[in-house]
Amino acid sequence: MSSAAPWLSILILVPLVGAVATALLPRGARRDVGTLPRVVGLVVSLATLGLAVALALSFDVDGGLQFAETHTWIGAIGASYAVGLDGLGLVLLLLTTLLVPIVLMASWDSVGGADGRSPHAFVGWVLALEAAAVAVFLAQDVFFFYVVFEATLIPAYFLVGGFGRPGAARAAVKFLVFQLVGGLILLGGVIGLYVESAAAGDPSYLISDLAGLDIATGPERWIFLAFFVAFAIKAPLFPVHTWLADTTEKATPGTSVLLVCVLDKIGTYGMLRFCLGLFPEASQWATPVVVIIALVSIVYGALLAIGTDDLMRLIGLTSLSHFGFIVLGIFVLNTQGGTGSILYMLNHGLATAALFLVGGYLVRRRGTSLISELGGVEKSAPVLAGLLLVAGLATLGLPGLSTFVSEFLVLVGAFVYAPWAGVVAVTAIVLAAIYVLWAYQRTMTGPSPVAGAAADAVTPDLGRREIGAVAPLVLLMVLLGFYPMPALDVVNPYVEDLLTNVGVVDDAPTVPADAADGAGSAEGTE
Repeated sequence: MSSAAPWLSILILVPLVGAVATALLPRGARRDVGTLPRVVGLVVSLATLGLAVALALSFDVDGGLQFAETHTWIGAIGASYAVGLDGLGLVLLLLTTLLVPIVLMASWDSVGGADGRSPHAFVGWVLALEAAAVAVFLAQDVFFFYVVFEATLIPAYFLVGGFGRPGAARAAVKFLVFQLVGGLILLGGVIGLYVESAAAGDPSYLISDLAGLDIATGPERWIFLAFFVAFAIKAPLFPVHTWLADTTEKATPGTSVLLVCVLDKIGTYGMLRFCLGLFPEASQWATPVVVIIALVSIVYGALLAIGTDDLMRLIGLTSLSHFGFIVLGIFVLNTQGGTGSILYMLNHGLATAALFLVGGYLVRRRGTSLISELGGVEKSAPVLAGLLLVAGLATLGLPGLSTFVSEFLVLVGAFVYAPWAGVVAVTAIVLAAIYVLWAYQRTMTGPSPVAGAAADAVTPDLGRREIGAVAPLVLLMVLLGFYPMPALDVVNPYVEDLLTNVGVVDDAPTVPADAADGAGSAEGTE
């Protein structure tokens, strides 16, 4: 693809134009009128995915920032419309553009129609959310990033509050309040960057300019804290996580996929892009505390998941534990942890999306998300049960599935950082096995709620479209589990450059003194 064309701007505009077009489509009671926005949304999202894949195929893994576009936006404060693509952005761009058509396909019959909710609005908000998320992952200007960071809240709020289960409006307000507080804190950091940039000369919000800015220790640490707290709320981390489980419990499964597997990644993305990228000294200063917070999130999230009786809430709480793993990998400040954290973002998105969608299929069929009211599903719906098991095994890090590779790398990085950190993180593997396998046992196995021939009608198995929506996720989990090198080749150069900017290098392997002496003696006898 020609680098002269504004491909990244086109990538943002395609779903945005699709959202507007969907909102303007005719409305009516006829079935074909309700189908039209779904078809248009799916076509637009697939076109966006196709463009993202084309950019990925043209991407040079050792080429740094590519397809860059920079235009002056608000000259008085040094803000620019600046976008570009590097290894970190590419991974999250592909994840986002993959999940949107999957969500639209999986939600085909679950939104609109008899429930009175407009498929036009649902599809339009999904496409608007995709456009904003893509802009976030491509932004190379801090002010532009902040604007699109806040813009993601608008479609997310309406998707949660307008299309969720009873109680969704309250959950949407709680979600919005937490995110707005985080955005307000982030704004303080953005203003602080302007002050520092203006004091050094001409103000600029370009990441490339700010990366070379010499900020005094005190201001750097305060600005770092503003960015980190905002991203910790977005991710989320303990103790600012309470909006997560309420939202995933009440939102539609498709909305939960977009929130947890796409939008929440903005938090960990921001920690890499801005906290480590712009504030290297402050990042090293904060590392011990952040590592402890991450470890608490890992264990606490797993314990909460074990104790919950709501399937969709359980899946949300597992993500609290997983985001703890991602943040741990980021802040141990070594290649293994950094590479594992970015790979974890991708693999968590695949496995958790599959869990939410298959769990949503089950809830829709049985009319309840309470684990205590489910059971015996595998007898009447073996495909549903099988897919839920595969997604659950990927979540707990089973070797051969993609999450294992990223989890293993993070654990190696944690042990390199400090053995005690690795030991605490390893306990989450056992806890994950408990909450996944116990939930599967209670929902899928055991006696069927209905005896006799009517048991087969209790839970209809998945249809072809439902299987088709989840199949790409399962396929990628298996492929990346056995052959993660394509993703690692993209991620490794970015991590190496980032750690060089932070000023840390991996510790050299140590050799015991007696082994070294033995080697020397052997050489002397030759």
